[in-house]
This record gives sequence, C-alpha cells and structure tokens, in this order.
Amino acid sequence: QVFTFNRVEIRVQPSVKVKNGAPMSIICHADISKSTDFQLKHNFTIFKDGKLVFMTVSDKEDARYEIPVARSSDTGDYECTVKADGKLSFSNSVYVWVAGMTKPILTADKKEVLEGEVVKLRCELPEEVPPLDFFFRKIKTNSAPKEKRVPERNQNFSEVEYYIEEGDNILQFDCFGKRQVRSGWESSQHSKKTLVTVKEPFIKPTLITVPSSNITEGDQIEFECSTVAAQVRDIEIILQKNRTILNSVRDKKFLKYSTVATQEDSGEYLCKVEQGAVSKTTKLNVFVSELFPKPWLSASMTKLDESKNLILSCSINGVQRANFSIVRKSSSGDILLKNSGDLAMKVNVNDTGSYTCRAEVKGIVKESKPVRINVYAPVSKPTLSVVSGSPEVVLGKPLQLICHSVMGTPPITFTFYKGDEVKKNVTNDTYAMFLDEDIGLNDNGGYKCDARNNHSSGVKTSNILNVTVIVPIRDASLGSVPHGEVEVGSDTTFLCSVKEGSWPIDFKFFKKTDHEVLLHEVREYSDRTIWHKRTMKRKDTGTYYCMASNRASVDVRSRPITISVILAAWQKGVIAAFVLTAIAGAGAVALWWFLCKKKK
Repeated sequence: QVFTFNRVEIRVQPSVKVKNGAPMSIICHADISKSTDFQLKHNFTIFKDGKLVFMTVSDKEDARYEIPVARSSDTGDYECTVKADGKLSFSNSVYVWVAGMTKPILTADKKEVLEGEVVKLRCELPEEVPPLDFFFRKIKTNSAPKEKRVPERNQNFSEVEYYIEEGDNILQFDCFGKRQVRSGWESSQHSKKTLVTVKEPFIKPTLITVPSSNITEGDQIEFECSTVAAQVRDIEIILQKNRTILNSVRDKKFLKYSTVATQEDSGEYLCKVEQGAVSKTTKLNVFVSELFPKPWLSASMTKLDESKNLILSCSINGVQRANFSIVRKSSSGDILLKNSGDLAMKVNVNDTGSYTCRAEVKGIVKESKPVRINVYAPVSKPTLSVVSGSPEVVLGKPLQLICHSVMGTPPITFTFYKGDEVKKNVTNDTYAMFLDEDIGLNDNGGYKCDARNNHSSGVKTSNILNVTVIVPIRDASLGSVPHGEVEVGSDTTFLCSVKEGSWPIDFKFFKKTDHEVLLHEVREYSDRTIWHKRTMKRKDTGTYYCMASNRASVDVRSRPITISVILAAWQKGVIAAFVLTAIAGAGAVALWWFLCKKKK
C-alpha cells in the first residue's frame, strides 16, 4: 500500500470575495496517487491567519468548512494541511474577503433631556469580532454633524456620552463601524437615526436699561436682567462689563443694578444666567453722552528755577460753572492744594512733581491729564579729582577722573576737558567718571570739568587739575672703578645709572651670595648715583648688581659685574723675599753638610 501526495489545494465557494451575510465554504482538497485501491484516513486541518479554525478526519480526499453566514471578521488568509499515515502536505494560502459589515444598532439611554445634561449612546455591531473602530455622530439641523471616534480592541460595542449644549433643540444620533483589512478600511452602514428631544431649563435672559436711550452723564441708569425658568433652585444671574462682575443674584429670576452714569459706563454689558452646566447670555451696548469734557490744566512754565513764581490754571472748554480743585500727585496719595481753578505759588525743588486739575458738575468728577513741573536748584562748582587719590599717573597707564557737584537738581551734564579739547559729555545725577587711556609725556596738567543743569545760572567750572606723569625706570646699568680686579686694602667706586625714569629714584646695591645681600641704598634726584666702598678685602670677591625704582613701582635690575680682590705689589715682594731667603738657607745647610762629609 504505497501512496504519495501530488498536491494539496484550498478552494473557496462561491468565490474568494463574498458578500457579508452570504454562505461560504472553505474546501481543502488532497490529490493523492496510490499503488492499489485501498482506504486511507486523512486528517484535514484548516487555518485562518495562522489560527486553527477547523479539523476533521475523513477517508475522502475533500474536507469542507462551512460558514453559513459570512462576516467581515471571516476575512483573512486561509490554508490547510493534510496528514495521512505519517505523511504531511500543505496547501498554498488563499486570501478571502468578506465585503461589508453588519448594520450597527444604536440605542440612547434617554429620549428627552434638558440642556446641560448628558445623553449616553451605545453602538453595537452584532456578530462582528474586535478590534473595531466605532464612529458616533451628533446631527443638528443646519449644521455639520459632530463626530467622535472610539477604538475598541476587546468588544464589539462601544459607549459614549454627549453633552447637551444651549441651542440643541432636536437632535439626531447615528453610528457606524470600521475594520482594517488588507485593502484598507471596511465600513459598515450607518445605524438607524435615534431622535432625542431637548428641553430648556430656562430661556435666554432679557437685558434692558431704564432709560433705554439718550443717557447722559449724571443720569441714574438702571439695568434689568430676567429669565423664565422651570425651577429657580440653583439658578444664578450675573451682570458683567468688560469681565468685571457688577452684580449677581441666586435662586431668583430677576436682577437689578443701578448707578449714576459716567462716560466710562459706555460699552458692552453681559447678562449671564447659569444653572448647573447650562449657561446662557445676552449682550447689550450702552452709550452715555458726555455732560462736559475733561478739564485742561495749563502751567505758566513747566521748567523753572527755585524761588520763581508758578501759576496753574484749570478750565473746561464750553463750560463756565464747575467746582475746580488742583492737586499734586503722590505715591502716598493725592495732595489737595486748592479748591479753585487757579493757583499761584513760589516754588522750591520739593515742588517738583505731577499736577492735575479736577472738575465737578452735577456730581460727575473728571480729572485732567497730569502736567509735570520740574524745579531746579543751581549746580555747585564741581570738584575734579583722580579716583586713585594721588594726582599722578604712570606713563602708558590709564587715568580715571571723577567730577562731582555737591548741589544741583539732576540731571546734571558733566563735560571733561583735556587742555581746551572736549573729551567727554556725561549726564548723571551728582557725578561722572572719565577714563583717559592716552597718557603722554607732556600730559602734566590741564584737566578740568564743567557742570550744568536746567537752571538758568548756567555752567560751573572746576579748578584745573595738574597730573604728574611718572616715567618708569628703563635700562639700569652698574659699573666699577677699578674694573675687574682690585688690590686688597684699596677702595672701589660703584656707579649705578638708568637711561630713563622720573625722579626721585631709589638705588640699591646688592652682592650675590647664597642669598641676596643689600649693601647700600640711597634716594637720588638724579639718573645715577655713586657708592664708594672702602678697604676691599679678599672676602669681597664676588658678583655685584644694582636695582633702581621710582613711584611707578617697577624694580629694574642691572646686569651683574664680577669683582676679584687680589694682593698688593709690596705684599707680593715680601712673599718673594721670604721664599728666596728660605731657598738660600737651605742651600747653605746643604753645602755645610757636603763639606763636612768630604773632610771626613
């Protein structure tokens, strides 16, 4: 009993594309060749998208997987395997598309709701298998539907809540579903529309004014805001202007608010009625005519010297009779100067500030624009000095000056001069700084500064400041007489000099040993100095150098020189005579010894 699989194939009836709800058969066929006609048991297994959906054992070469009502969830890749007597064979994969989805069923928990309430909707796709996407639509007359998408991964239904807004009178809802397939998205039909009737808990408020028109400043104006509600519990009425709440009432259907009209009361008013989550508003534009224009404050001068006379006058264009007052503005509160339209005063620097005029007609008070008055005290004669304190500057270093006026109303303008040349203008309160970075050898004076402000007295000038320019030491050198070698007991003269440097100069002489030894120091009003060292000794042999410094605070060292202290000529003669005498004595002794030996 020999057999072999020729092939295994899978077929779909009526076709690989089936309409949703139609019957469908998945047929697995095994083509087998046998040596003789014998009975063979076949194990058929059918898979969809890799998952087992059907199994059977048959002695026939065909197996049928019947799907009486095909749904979109049956869309997928089908394949089958056949096993017989230890042998196994596979079919190719076939993609089956069930076109269309079941029609969804939509239900609402309420058929009649109030504005501000919530209606809960449930959309179900019977016999469909997740994952699914549900789409809910809120349909309102003369407006585009509002849609909500809710993905569901584990169930074939979805629930959503819709808030009922103001103006939602008669609403319709529907839903539909989608499933993602290989070719894109499969969509269901729309469900039947569900009708929901909306009732108002209260009507849109009414906002009026009394009087309704021709309102003038000083008139009493009354606002009335009302509504009609099914119940007044938890109802609130609010009157607003430019986001500012003017008045409010609770648990009432009526609100009143009255005030004396001013021009600032012109604008848009908002009456808002709230109950729970429901809010309705009504707007009203109100125009208040001007009773009289703002007053005008004039000053005889806005900038004046102290002790001068200032006259302030207040007036209203086209109005003769009004109650005027003149005030001075202050951070701690306005200061009333006079209940009149005219004010004359002799000023001092403390009177600097802002002044306004107030006018009252029929209880309406208006204020003019502020007028700034500046009172100036004259500047005092400025002083000019060097910031470091000493009127000196090292050549090549910057010089910083400060010009200061003890008295004078700021702002004060300071002008710095170098000779007759203006170097800088600075406006400040009481002082100003100037940095001169271009110091030359000839800059030994001529600095001054001016100070002036808005006082009529004019410019004050400082005394001339003379600044000494310190030239740093340059190129110190050391020499000696005699040079190089010096006899013991004789004197040596050291000369230390510099090529350049401001006087006085501090000279110091050193000898190099294991540590620096200061031998002599002196201050000279010269570019050189001489030091006489008496009676040189053998121990004075060594290396010498000098150092020079001045008020530039830079030490300049010379190159070292070497001094050797040697014996004097007479000392050398004595030593030579002593040596010759010793040699002669030794010769005489040797001759005597020789003669004595010969005699023997």
